[in-house]
Amino acid sequence: MFERILRAVAILVSAVIIVSFGLFAIDELNGASQRNEAKLAQDLEANPPPAAERQREKDHGALREAIDDANDVVVSPFAGIVSNGDSRWAQRGIPALLAFVVFGFGLGFLARFMHGRV
Repeated sequence: MFERILRAVAILVSAVIIVSFGLFAIDELNGASQRNEAKLAQDLEANPPPAAERQREKDHGALREAIDDANDVVVSPFAGIVSNGDSRWAQRGIPALLAFVVFGFGLGFLARFMHGRV
């Protein structure tokens, strides 16, 4: 029973990471992030970081924000690995890849291991 829960969590976490990174890639390829960066840079000079979060929420909508917030929670243990000077692709991709390996493959492996042990 517990292995089913682990397997479901592994699939859900993997889906969140993949969808969030895919949406990020679409934004990057469409050039939307460059326009938003200019807006956010102006906001950050005059306002604290929560203003940038509100602008991101307005630009993306509720569903996209929920996916991005879930992704932020999942990749947060790995976010410090990449420095702020690195490219946006590296800042987003490396923590996502590590979270995918640890939570996606790791929990899936643990679920298979527990199934064999019962």
